[in-house]
Amino acid sequence: MAIPNFLRKAQQWFFKTPERALDQAYEAAKMIEAIETEYFDGNPISPNYGNYGRSSLNYFQGELQKYLNLINLRMTEFRASSVVLRVSDPKIMEIQVDNRAESEYALNVIDKPAIFFRKLQFVDEVLARYRSVEMAPTTVVMVKEPATAQPVKAVEGGEVNGSGQGAIAPFAKTTNSADQNGQRGAGLSDRASVLPRSILRTVDRIRQDLDPQAEEQVVKNFRSSRGRTTTAIKFLLLLVIVPLLTQQFAKNYIVGPVVDYVRTNQEADVFLNLEMEEEALHELQQYEERLRFEVLIGKVEPIREAEIEDRVVEKATEIEDQYRKRSADAVKNVFSDTLAVGAFIMLLVKQKREVGTLKSFMDEIVYGLSDSAKAFIIILFTDMFVGFHSPHGWEVLMEGLSRHLGFAANREFIFLFIATFPVILDTVFKYWIFRYLNRISPSAVATYKNMNE
Repeated sequence: MAIPNFLRKAQQWFFKTPERALDQAYEAAKMIEAIETEYFDGNPISPNYGNYGRSSLNYFQGELQKYLNLINLRMTEFRASSVVLRVSDPKIMEIQVDNRAESEYALNVIDKPAIFFRKLQFVDEVLARYRSVEMAPTTVVMVKEPATAQPVKAVEGGEVNGSGQGAIAPFAKTTNSADQNGQRGAGLSDRASVLPRSILRTVDRIRQDLDPQAEEQVVKNFRSSRGRTTTAIKFLLLLVIVPLLTQQFAKNYIVGPVVDYVRTNQEADVFLNLEMEEEALHELQQYEERLRFEVLIGKVEPIREAEIEDRVVEKATEIEDQYRKRSADAVKNVFSDTLAVGAFIMLLVKQKREVGTLKSFMDEIVYGLSDSAKAFIIILFTDMFVGFHSPHGWEVLMEGLSRHLGFAANREFIFLFIATFPVILDTVFKYWIFRYLNRISPSAVATYKNMNE
């Protein structure tokens, strides 16, 4: 009996291929419309609409391309399968009940062929609004036919219910004023012209001041910028607070008890490496020499040799407990820091949209500074990390990290790191200045060169 049931289910799945492919294409089109409505005020996903940075636009363009590829794939599957399979039975109807009071139920009869037609129309309208154009350095989707979303009014008796109570959501109605609306969001200074850009920016500003909707657009841009700033700051705080809390919680409540239990039962070594043992011996030797010196100069009353040995033994026990705890803390730090790094990476992976917003926020801050401020920050960072005195800072940082994780400070590795990493970092700084800053703000590069000289 299992084989006939399997064949029957497989047959049903095969015959529903056109409907399934169309539904998936329709859902992808709805996702595009949702991005347009939420982030571009109902306009197409384009740099001409919305005040977003480069990182945010790249994210939106990537989502748009993903959904467009999915629509094209599913529509190809729909067209191929509908050649040999029947799309829907004209006699099949659907009944919807509006969410009203129990005494006022309303039935809406939906014709499934009409649903298919509306879905096809909606998918075609979304596809018609976009055409992919390759532009350096990234692929940007330009607008072909801007459209405004208009909901389909609810009717009864064979029409689609657009109230949202069913399979059909509001559809988009395409307008034919592509040339007018497509250029409305772009400023004059963004177009190629033989006139200087400063004159074009002045004309563009005058045009915006005379626009009757300029005040509304300014308020809308301010609200959008405030929302992005709030999101970026919250996410930046999360990137700092979540790893710290994860590290402390794991060290005190998860990793700590386990490490203490294992080291106590197995009687682990007091010292994790030879460097810690040498530090302990040097500390004990200093204590004994200081005690004998104070006795010799009369600062402390003369004591017997046996009493001096008892004090040294007591100090040795104290040092042993101190370094045993330090070794346990180093082992705890290894595992808790690993969990903290994992939490940090998980935030970056799971919150991709917030990452794009944070990148846009940082770009606005960096590129929005004055030329002298940019040059000052560049000189500060380069001198701090790749300057003449930076090797001493890197040496202290690497030794502190080794001590934090319980490893012996390998001098050869530290010197090799100092000889290579700052050089790589300096190359990255110079490439960024040459590749990006020189193109975006040449005056800042000139100011940097003058200040550096």
